[in-house]
Amino acid sequence: MSIPLTPTFLGLIVALFLVAGAINGLAGFGFALVGTMVLAIVIEPAVAVVFVIVPILAVNLSLIGELSADDLRTCGRRFTPLLVAALLGTVLGMVVLDRLPTAPLRVGLGVITLAFVLSLQSIVEIPGLARAKAGCFVESKPAMVGVGGVSGLLFGGTNVGVQLVAYLRSCDLSHGLFVGVVAMVFLGLNGVRVIAAGALGLYPDLTTAGFSVAAAVPAVLGVAVGRRLRSVISERARKIGVLVLLTVIGVRLVASGLGLF
Repeated sequence: MSIPLTPTFLGLIVALFLVAGAINGLAGFGFALVGTMVLAIVIEPAVAVVFVIVPILAVNLSLIGELSADDLRTCGRRFTPLLVAALLGTVLGMVVLDRLPTAPLRVGLGVITLAFVLSLQSIVEIPGLARAKAGCFVESKPAMVGVGGVSGLLFGGTNVGVQLVAYLRSCDLSHGLFVGVVAMVFLGLNGVRVIAAGALGLYPDLTTAGFSVAAAVPAVLGVAVGRRLRSVISERARKIGVLVLLTVIGVRLVASGLGLF
């Protein structure tokens, strides 16, 4: 299924990616989650996942500047096992993406989104995160390989890097460093995903691929706006805004997948 090239849909893309980019610029994450989940309501979820890959790549490329050259080398060495395992899991997730039925995929995306909201409020725990925090998770290569592989599989099939974000949040990084490290990890993952999507024939047609590339422009503009707002909007306000938006999206996805509306 190709995307509907109507003025209304194209306007939605611009507005959506501007907002999602601003959220990512503010919080350091959220673009893939918001962009994919909203698109999955109006087009086939598998197409939505693929469509957002290039804009995600552009967003994280624009944020990688949060890391200095020294930070990039140090964090690259520190998180190498996580990144390599996530890369392998991501490719596997993309291989199975085109085989997933639409309605269950929408429900699954919605449940994942709501679970992420609950985890941010400490109402539920991301699987394995409590044990990770208690067991010096950052320095454990086997643990990083396990979480990286599982998280990559989920990210490859849904664009949702919930466990990777939660893990990096547990690493005692400053906010600026956290933003940069998240960008570094997802930049690497999405660079591979762009190649894999083309090789696996996941883009419905060249038009969809072309508009995916074009959609990177409002995404990057949104990030620039979010980065400017970061110094004037409190962390509490940022968190509340993200939680409310993700809750609405999650509920809408579940309802849509169940055929309620």
